[in-house]
Amino acid sequence: MPIRSPRGRATAYRALWQWPLRSPARLALTGIGIVAAVVAVGAGIGLTTGSAHSTGEAPGATSAPTAILNPGDAGQTPIPTLLPPVPELKPTTLPLSAASPVALQVASSWARAWVRPPDGTSAARWLAGLRPTTTDEYLGVLSGVDPSNIPATKVTGAARAIVVSPRSLQVRVPTDALTLVITVVDTDTGWRVSGYDRT
Repeated sequence: MPIRSPRGRATAYRALWQWPLRSPARLALTGIGIVAAVVAVGAGIGLTTGSAHSTGEAPGATSAPTAILNPGDAGQTPIPTLLPPVPELKPTTLPLSAASPVALQVASSWARAWVRPPDGTSAARWLAGLRPTTTDEYLGVLSGVDPSNIPATKVTGAARAIVVSPRSLQVRVPTDALTLVITVVDTDTGWRVSGYDRT
């Protein structure tokens, strides 16, 4: 008698997938059956597709590819199988004398705002002092800095360019505790600091 209701079908399917779980012997028997089915399917696929071993070649032998040319193909060049080497990309650098005075001024202003503020200055106020000369992305990074942990208290020298590119500079600014290497980039809103390192 066929199963006519959805509840009857669900019960029949549940009985089928629960059968292997009723005892360890049934589970092992089901596992062996699944493995045997997978091996049989794999062997069947291997027999239908053929292999190099069935053609009588030695297992280690490899045959060289042969090209079949049509009489009209004599003037065609073969399609290359390797891409040509790509030259290494190198940033364009300019002489140090090409450094933008505005960018050097931005780096100097940023360094003066970056040094440790007087005691009692909040991190929000310190960050507000950096805002006019810092990119929006880098302000997010600096928002996690506690300004009371900054070792430098004052800038001790002029900003000096060390690497000049068409739209960015690396500028060295000395302080009383360390030397800052500031990256200044040319953005849509002018020159802004996008990062720094300590040396």
